Amino acid sequence: MPLDDFDRELIAATQGGLPLVSRPYEAVGAMLGVSGERVRERLGRMLEAGLVRRIGAVPNHYRLGWTANGMSVWDVDDTQVDTLGEQVGALSGVSHCYRRPRHLPTWPYNLFAMLHGRSRDEVRQQADTIARLLGPACRSHDILYSTAILKKTGLRLTPGA
Repeated sequence: MPLDDFDRELIAATQGGLPLVSRPYEAVGAMLGVSGERVRERLGRMLEAGLVRRIGAVPNHYRLGWTANGMSVWDVDDTQVDTLGEQVGALSGVSHCYRRPRHLPTWPYNLFAMLHGRSRDEVRQQADTIARLLGPACRSHDILYSTAILKKTGLRLTPGA
């Protein structure tokens, strides 16, 4: 999708995130001298074209008190992983859940579910719930606890692009 001047201005105005106000598209539009509707429409076309993958809120779990964050990894029967993964992803303690290929023999896990808790014990309890849900379809699992906060960024343009 070729970018025009407005696209570049829109990306520059939003690459640090949308404003934390009740009407963020209107606020971006005001910065650019256009309507909020034009901002929404153009971002929608960028989504459809695949230039932007998603627009969403990214909470800082640490600031919210969820300091024991762990990626739970599961070795789930391939014939059941999609159905069970949807069920795992719907659990309240899971912020995101996805399937990935195994890398045998060192990495047998094919289902990943990010868990957030105020303590490691709370995260382990959530993992126990997942283990019960997966039942005999799960052969093994582990929890990889976060050791650093990674800065998530939005769409960026390289200078001169």
